[in-house]
Amino acid sequence: MRTGKGKRDQAMHANGTVADAIAAVLKREGVEIVFGYPRNQILEAAARIDIRTVIVRQERTGLHMADAVSRMTKGEKMGVFVMQQGPGAENAFGGVAQAFADSVPVLVMPQGYSLGQMHVPFNFNSVRSMASVSKHAEPLTGADQVVPVLRRAFAQLRNGRPQPVVIELPHDILDRPYEGALDYAPGKVAKSQPAQADVEAAADRLIAAENPAIYAGQGIHWSEAYDELRELAEHLAIPVMTSLPGKSAFDETHPLALGSGGNGINGCVRKWLDECDLLFGIGCSFTSTAFGLKIPAGKPVIHATLDPTDIDKSVPSEIALIGDAKLTLRALIEAVKRRLPEPRDQAAIAGRIRDTEAAWLAKWLPKCTQEASPLSPYRVLWDLQQVVDKDNTIITHDAGSPRDQLVPFWKSTAPHSYIGWGKSTQLGYGLGLAMGAKLVHPEKLCINVWGDAAIGFTGTDLETAARDRIPILSILLNNEAMAIELPVMPVATDKYRATDISGDYAAFARALGCHGERVTEASEIVPALKRAIAATEAGQPALVEFITEQETTVSRG
Repeated sequence: MRTGKGKRDQAMHANGTVADAIAAVLKREGVEIVFGYPRNQILEAAARIDIRTVIVRQERTGLHMADAVSRMTKGEKMGVFVMQQGPGAENAFGGVAQAFADSVPVLVMPQGYSLGQMHVPFNFNSVRSMASVSKHAEPLTGADQVVPVLRRAFAQLRNGRPQPVVIELPHDILDRPYEGALDYAPGKVAKSQPAQADVEAAADRLIAAENPAIYAGQGIHWSEAYDELRELAEHLAIPVMTSLPGKSAFDETHPLALGSGGNGINGCVRKWLDECDLLFGIGCSFTSTAFGLKIPAGKPVIHATLDPTDIDKSVPSEIALIGDAKLTLRALIEAVKRRLPEPRDQAAIAGRIRDTEAAWLAKWLPKCTQEASPLSPYRVLWDLQQVVDKDNTIITHDAGSPRDQLVPFWKSTAPHSYIGWGKSTQLGYGLGLAMGAKLVHPEKLCINVWGDAAIGFTGTDLETAARDRIPILSILLNNEAMAIELPVMPVATDKYRATDISGDYAAFARALGCHGERVTEASEIVPALKRAIAATEAGQPALVEFITEQETTVSRG
């Protein structure tokens, strides 16, 4: 996690209200964008001191965009979302819950009812209601509390497990005059590393293991421990797999890369997860989820995590290492090199990985190169991977089939070039993530891959992308059904068309100001993608709708 690098001496605007004081604190903390939906006085106060405001069409998407800004800047430019009391806060709840489940820090500041009405039934009280999906929640109760409340908020956001913080702002406080000096200094990031005895024990265990594997989570992203992860893997010739949130923490074209997995996994992840005699989890929680890798029962585990509440929560461990992933790996590398100064030869293990991957991929290439119509979603995503410059691309999946069809096959090459998620799986999350990533990295091609179910939840924010000139590429897989629900709801489907959904989404995108195309033939996949990419390079968001078969087969390795 990074500290904020804002304008430390940012003065409060001459307008001089509590809202202006809060905006000045945000700028001191490095916030460059405030996402929101009216009415919330922070939006105007932020604009007065040149903090960009982005107004979304649906509160949840705004949370998702703020989520991506926090992820892509490692908290340096913290994602902030504001909204009105009552319905605005109610609509935003799902976005806060998603960030909470996936451990992403976002500062959420709902405007609140007046102080005298905050606790009157049946007004929605954000502090009380969002406490279950936030790391910390409190109200601002007076102008004199701006500094201590926001100091606590940023300390919570940047230290320990990253999760949302909710600060409710009663509207009758925001427009009060702020009196006195704004005595606020940006917060700090405190880091720790494991006890040395535990590090030494872990080094001994890793060296002694005959067939170990590394399981890397998103703690590698937050601590930016990419070099340390690669150095340890290469020194001990240990293959590396990642969790869904950890995907792209390790170059997936590296000879020691196994890939990533969740509900869908490739052959390498399956083989080493099952057969390794020691699993070293670093920067991960090992939280049990239907959409993550299931750790085989009885597997010997070393668990390195920032949060001590993760230890033995879902997966028992032999050795526990509590601390920042980067510091933990550096200490472990030093301990390993004292015992084993020269790196091990990785040729044999790299060969096994290569052979395993080839055997697995051979089974899937027919789907990845299928010519028939309706299109195979695997063919669409295979061609997409061949067309883009992956080093300069940021991509994310959506819930359901797009995730399972993309994750096992997409090989990320650059740090945080894949935004993975899955502790909660809200449909439509990927659009906001791609839009937020594009705001942080305007020089990169930012892509979301989703289906006809997901676009029904957040698709109207394609208009936000067009209006705010956020030129993302949206890949829509339209199979005209909730295909994965077909075997679950056969009677409801037969009687009431319960799983039938569709629409002309290319036309929908065009109506909202985006480039939109519909593709039905395999020969048109690549040309359509190239036209869409050209549109994004010209500053226009693009959606390409692919009419696909109702594919329900998922790689389980």
